[in-house]
Amino acid sequence: KTLLEAGLDVMEVTFRTAAAESAIRRIAARFPEMLLGAGTLLEPEQVRKATEAGARFGVAPGLNERVVEIARQEGIDIIPGVMTPTEIERAMSLGCFTLKFFPAEQAGGVVMLKALEGPYGHTGVSFIPTGGINMNNMSSYLERPSVVAIGGSWMVEKNLITAKDWHR
Repeated sequence: KTLLEAGLDVMEVTFRTAAAESAIRRIAARFPEMLLGAGTLLEPEQVRKATEAGARFGVAPGLNERVVEIARQEGIDIIPGVMTPTEIERAMSLGCFTLKFFPAEQAGGVVMLKALEGPYGHTGVSFIPTGGINMNNMSSYLERPSVVAIGGSWMVEKNLITAKDWHR
């Protein structure tokens, strides 16, 4: 509710805990206006669980062809993770043109994205960088023409959630 009120209407719940499927189900039921996705999808079964729970898109840290295939069968968009030109081209061959650039900062950050825009800028490929994005560098990412969004858990500090300080 707080995220929606603050204007953040896209959320990714990662499959890094046993609570992911339940959290997606509860958020989807209570906040249908939230564009809700499932992240850290490593296995096809996670994709199935996520879509059954109400996820409308999926995100993966890497490019797993089985995950892409199952996401297509389940009828949701999938955003696989890439870091190299080879991975970008493989994703394109699978029909994936919105890609997670991960881990962004460790993979060269904005400088790397600028370099990738040279050969891929005309292809329709776009990136969602995650990994090392923060308040200090987010603008430099968002200024890149190939970047459609940024992501990260830094947007909501854990101590504020623990304290239930929703306003802040």
